[in-house]
Amino acid sequence: MNQNTVNQMQKQVDDIYRSESRRVFATLIRLLGDFDLAEEALHEAFAAAVEQWTRDGVPTNPRSWLISAGRFKAIDAIRRRTRFQASLAEIAERLDRDPAPLEGTDDVEDDRLRLIFTCCHPALSPEAQVALTLREVCGLTTEEIASAFLITTPTLAQRIVRAKAKIRDARIPYQVPAIAELPERLDSVLSVIYLVFNEGYSASAGESLTRSDLSNEAIRLGRLLSELLPNPEVMGLLALMLFQESRRTARSSPQGDLILLENQDRSLWNREQIAEGKVLVERALSSQRFGAYALQAAIAAVHAESPSAEATDWGRIVALYNVLARVESSPVVDLNRAVAVAMRDGPSAGLPLIDAILARGDLTDYHLAHAARADLCRRLGKTADARDSYQQALVLTRQEPERRFLEKRLRELG
Repeated sequence: MNQNTVNQMQKQVDDIYRSESRRVFATLIRLLGDFDLAEEALHEAFAAAVEQWTRDGVPTNPRSWLISAGRFKAIDAIRRRTRFQASLAEIAERLDRDPAPLEGTDDVEDDRLRLIFTCCHPALSPEAQVALTLREVCGLTTEEIASAFLITTPTLAQRIVRAKAKIRDARIPYQVPAIAELPERLDSVLSVIYLVFNEGYSASAGESLTRSDLSNEAIRLGRLLSELLPNPEVMGLLALMLFQESRRTARSSPQGDLILLENQDRSLWNREQIAEGKVLVERALSSQRFGAYALQAAIAAVHAESPSAEATDWGRIVALYNVLARVESSPVVDLNRAVAVAMRDGPSAGLPLIDAILARGDLTDYHLAHAARADLCRRLGKTADARDSYQQALVLTRQEPERRFLEKRLRELG
């Protein structure tokens, strides 16, 4: 067997790893009931594939082959270790009893859905849910996740270890929730996906305004969830992410400086993503069972359809925010509504609304609330108030492009 043949097979196996590994992994977790055993079995199966497929050729259904190979590798490993780890004996007995995985794809796709709900179980902290989802569902490395969230790799690794231990010790079931439990559990899953997207779309700190790898992973998760569970809110979240992602190229200058929505070159917006988002949000709204994500997507759709900031239908946006405030009231929704009112009726109409929100103490540590107030004061010629609010926003922001933008605004005020 020459080295060229081996290299070609390695490349083919690498391609299959990229396209199939998370599916295979999800099924191995179901079969083995343990994240670490499944991870080990996954790598053993792909290592065996390079050797055997080079000799015998790639099987008709590589995914099923890999699942079966991983299962048998795990059984062998468990049998070797049971004399040292009594806890593995139960798994070994169950694997001997259970039949081999089916050849079809339905179970495998269900396994991916089960894995998402397991990683986003409410018994885990939100930070653990995000870390575990990115690691186990998306396949990002521990180093990549740690870098994205600006924490050390050992800290992130411990977070994942503790989450896996919690799932094992609490015997959290590896399953899609029952219909009665689905709304609450789905909220948790959607929240995790949107957290990942937001960290990629607008990084919480650091030199870069965005991290496209994270927002792309979130959209990929949204697509997967929409395929497996076509729920109006799932479609709404996917549409919202697509609308926001469509503006990525226009959001910053070549130097990495922030460009506000009103000043963006709309010819740079991704029209394919906008078109896909419009179809999704229309389907979600037509169901009459939509929620907060679909309403936010509807607001984003108004922006996406507008040729300019001046031509935006701000009355429609305010009306949608009124509905959103009834469906899911929050200080940030109130703030965004206040900004929309200011765009519709003028800054003098929006400023008292923002002042009332800040007076309640809801958003005193939220830099965008102070930045929004500063902008309205600037437009009204209230220079001292504008300067104070810009400085407060500057103290609170952790993102370098936003810091440069706020400093520029302060310089313009003199």
